[in-house]
Amino acid sequence: MGSHSTTTFSPLDSNTFTDESKIVIDFIADYYKNIEKYPVRSQVQPGYLSAELPQSAPYCPESLKDILKDVSNSIMPGLTHWQSPNFFAYFQANASNAGFLGEMLCSGLNIVGFNWISSPAATELESLVIDWMGKLLKLPPSFLFSGNGGGVLHGSTCEAVVCTLAAARDKALKRMGWDKITKLVVYASDQTHATLFKGTKIVGIPSSNIRSLPTSFLSGFSLPPQTLQEAIENDIKSGFYPLFLCATVGTTACGAVDPIRELGEIATKYNLWFHIDAAYAGSACICPEFRHYLDGVELADSISMNPHKWLLTNMDCCCLWVKQPHSLINSLASDAEFLRNSASESNNVVDYKDWQIALSRRFKALKLWVVLRRHGLSNIMYHIRSDVNLAKRFESLVGTDKRFEIVVPRRFALVCFRLKPYNGINGLELNRRLLSAVNESGRAFMTHGVAGEEYFIRCAIGSTLTEERHVNELWKLIQDKAQTILANAAT
Repeated sequence: MGSHSTTTFSPLDSNTFTDESKIVIDFIADYYKNIEKYPVRSQVQPGYLSAELPQSAPYCPESLKDILKDVSNSIMPGLTHWQSPNFFAYFQANASNAGFLGEMLCSGLNIVGFNWISSPAATELESLVIDWMGKLLKLPPSFLFSGNGGGVLHGSTCEAVVCTLAAARDKALKRMGWDKITKLVVYASDQTHATLFKGTKIVGIPSSNIRSLPTSFLSGFSLPPQTLQEAIENDIKSGFYPLFLCATVGTTACGAVDPIRELGEIATKYNLWFHIDAAYAGSACICPEFRHYLDGVELADSISMNPHKWLLTNMDCCCLWVKQPHSLINSLASDAEFLRNSASESNNVVDYKDWQIALSRRFKALKLWVVLRRHGLSNIMYHIRSDVNLAKRFESLVGTDKRFEIVVPRRFALVCFRLKPYNGINGLELNRRLLSAVNESGRAFMTHGVAGEEYFIRCAIGSTLTEERHVNELWKLIQDKAQTILANAAT
């Protein structure tokens, strides 16, 4: 006979939970205290972890001490430290005490709120907090539950785009015939995030039916309304059906903003579903001085923004508002016998499973609710304005050095700049070398962008811990690396 352990296995024990959670919290707190000591961008080579960790899972339990030791020795070297104050690369993934506490509550309660009856508080808090956010952005009542619209929390912009594309597709095909899907056309600028192109393919619209319309420096890399109108007219003449227009407030490459009102008027004229992707810069629009970038939003059918980018809400959290929730529900609803209940059948409740791709869903509303309550609008606006001021500081530093130039006018907290061509070496090669030198130093991390065929370096300011000294040190690092590169180019 086999031996049996005399120890009872208790995977959810409140006493152990308290002790071990404190150990993990102390570990994370120490990480933040020492985060500047790590190379910002991971310096490891592909496959490094296979040599560090066993090739199979353990049969017997291991101590938390040993696990955290491996986190320190093996996992940390393979991390790019997104919360480092010297992280200036992709748009930030903000973290805050409140965001972390909300995430703890979300994970700790661990409910699965796919419909109202599965946890009424999860659904009702989400409906409440999505209206709170809509009011902070001064969205029209038509987007709020308190009006005739509504909203939902997704994990990412990609989910929001797929859901709105599916709703627009089904609404159009129901009218035109289901065989017309290969004739549906989606419009956006050439600066629009690749999420749109991915989502379009997912919903079955051919990639060839995506119109990536050209922008230029003259338009600030925003989508010219006349270009859109001409593209739509040409497609109609060719027998296509204009379906969906995506405008962006704060593009990834350079922070461009599309003219919402003018594009909305064209979308209305041709009966397109008009979606606004404000994933990055939507957060800034809670500040009165940036709200004008959403002027014309009343013409949209849907709008999304990501509190996990700039609103101090730890990953993941994306707000999506729609004027006509039934369009989402008609496209995404799923019925099964085990989901039937009197509350759903009364049509007096929201079942969020019908507003998203998956059935299961986390209690993300709890996290956003804690952030909004714990920080308050005043502190969140202060956070955003501080980042914008740091970006202005960096922009002014670039302007003092004649070897550099600003490529795209700054709108928010993203500065796009480049080293000018020198000694017969084109700007593309020089800036690639400069970016590589900065990132390989481990002292900072930036990325590049391309707009109007111009290659440039992006400095995206917004990590929660970033202060003016970090911006000053970044600029000194850039100047030092540029000096070396230009000296080598001169020989």
